[in-house]
Amino acid sequence: MYEAERGSQRLLVCSALGHLYKVDQTGPSQRREYPVWEYRWKPIHSAERGRERHERWLNAIAEIAKQAEEFVNACDFDVEGSLIGYMILKYASAGADTKARRMKFSTLTCEELQYAYEHMLPQLDFPLISAGLCRHEVDWLYGINLSRALTESARKSSGRYATLSTGRVQGPTLRFVVDREREIETFVPVPHWEIESIVEINGKTLRAQFEIDKFDVKAEAEKVASLSDGKEGLVEEIESKTTSLAPPFPFDLSSLQTDAYRHFGMTPRYTLGIAERLYLDALISYPRTSSQKLPASIGYQRILQSLSANPNHAQAAAKLLNQQSLQPNEGKKTDPAHPAVYPTGTLPKPSLEPRESKLYDLIVKRFMATFAPLATRETVKATIKVNGLRFYLRGSRILVAGWIDFYKPYAKFEDVSLPPLKKGTPVKFLSVKALEKFSQPPPRYNPNSLLREMEANEIGTKATRAEIIETLIRRAYIGGEKIEVTPLGIQIVDVLEKFCPRVLDVAFTRELEEMMENIELGKEDKQHVVNEAINHLKPIMQELKAHEREVGEQLSYMITQARTAELTLSAACPKCGNKLHVIKSQKSGKRFIGCLGKWEDGCSFTLPLPQRGTLTLLHSKCNKCGFQLVKVTSKGRRSFATCPMCYVKK
Repeated sequence: MYEAERGSQRLLVCSALGHLYKVDQTGPSQRREYPVWEYRWKPIHSAERGRERHERWLNAIAEIAKQAEEFVNACDFDVEGSLIGYMILKYASAGADTKARRMKFSTLTCEELQYAYEHMLPQLDFPLISAGLCRHEVDWLYGINLSRALTESARKSSGRYATLSTGRVQGPTLRFVVDREREIETFVPVPHWEIESIVEINGKTLRAQFEIDKFDVKAEAEKVASLSDGKEGLVEEIESKTTSLAPPFPFDLSSLQTDAYRHFGMTPRYTLGIAERLYLDALISYPRTSSQKLPASIGYQRILQSLSANPNHAQAAAKLLNQQSLQPNEGKKTDPAHPAVYPTGTLPKPSLEPRESKLYDLIVKRFMATFAPLATRETVKATIKVNGLRFYLRGSRILVAGWIDFYKPYAKFEDVSLPPLKKGTPVKFLSVKALEKFSQPPPRYNPNSLLREMEANEIGTKATRAEIIETLIRRAYIGGEKIEVTPLGIQIVDVLEKFCPRVLDVAFTRELEEMMENIELGKEDKQHVVNEAINHLKPIMQELKAHEREVGEQLSYMITQARTAELTLSAACPKCGNKLHVIKSQKSGKRFIGCLGKWEDGCSFTLPLPQRGTLTLLHSKCNKCGFQLVKVTSKGRRSFATCPMCYVKK
């Protein structure tokens, strides 16, 4: 907590530490009971274990609130921030929500915070609060009931506990991956033939493109090859065209995550985490935005003047400041709470981590590129005729770099040069072949393309989509950079498809999303949406309850298989060639890598493992010895990869 003075006023600023209240079932929590329809909001320390710090924090806020005369919610100006502040004001501050005011800001710079304080909203933003209450309550009802149904069905069948989960957004997202996997597995490659041609013009060798991309009949492709291979053609026509390339739009969260994944390999969740740290350091604006707009009120010139003090961006900022006007190229997407992501002009400290510096540089250069001039590109298409057949040569080059110079190295356009050409120039066809190719299955999702699929189908929110994907990974439903669904993930979808297909229905999930968005706009009543969600959920739970035994039998086998796979190394025992397994000693409680050949051949090979943290077997291997790596993740979510074999040698 912080204390400050403003004139004669004494100000106390209390951090919320995130959500201090959460939805939980009424009365004592019964982990194995379902369905559950009675719930209420509780202090988080009474709903979750290990939250003693939050209890002390709430008590401190309540004590301070007794002496306060005015109350302000200055949490992030979005649904979550509105809800966090409202719950504290309502329950920890003796009903102060009715008289509290609201600060609205998009950056944590001194200037904007002072302006937000001087121009506070006279009351809390209750439509956003109602939308937040609704989303948490609906997601809790779906998550707790469906997850308990799956978990308890499997436990009763196998006698062993394993956490299974699904939910209103989690189910459809998992189905995207399962459906893609089924497409890949059932894909039947179809042959076709393409023409590959190498030509020579004025001593320069180039690839030419035939006028037809592919043939379904081999004989037709071979006829083209026979008519042109080794022959001489002529340039029949040359077309040149100049086009303008508009600057990119400002970043919303989704496009920021997309570019960070493309250029740095950062997952959407990791990108959001870094962006939030940059926001807290007052380096960028609030990142959880869906806007592609940069209003003039943010002060374009002031930001660029501040950025010009940074050696990395000084030259580009100076060029923009010399322009007659500053007008960003904006997209169509808007956000009622925040503008697009932009740098505040505050200069970063040398202590920024490398990945923080990379993301900051990307945001700064994207911001500057939106104000930069158009780029122009020239494209050339030469038509070559040989024996009545047409081939094409294509070239391109950037004539005016414009905004591309401001967005380097993130904007790349390679020039493809052609030799000097004119109508009638002879062209020698050195080699023309009909190559057999096969159609390819659709690509697997990666974390970024899966997030874009969620966004395109309008399920989840900009703030929750990345976390949903991480949850699916933690549950061992999906995994890998090119996301593959596990047998357990497929089985979860199979069970839901059979007994409650509506849980996987994207249209149904989107319908609920729209209803909750209408609450924000004041067009829908919160309790009506909750009641509608419950009415849809009740028959689903009745169906799962009635088929609990069958559901459990289908899931328990896959859980056992998944656990075995999690503990079995891909590397074979170097001593006897048997399988290696992560084992926990019943006597000492310590874990280690042991050989399954111990019980067959008496093999004594073992390797030690770190004893603290969550252990994950990685697919990657050690660069030095080739042994399988393991990852250890601590409670603070810090992780490191290690090689057990190299550790022993060391």
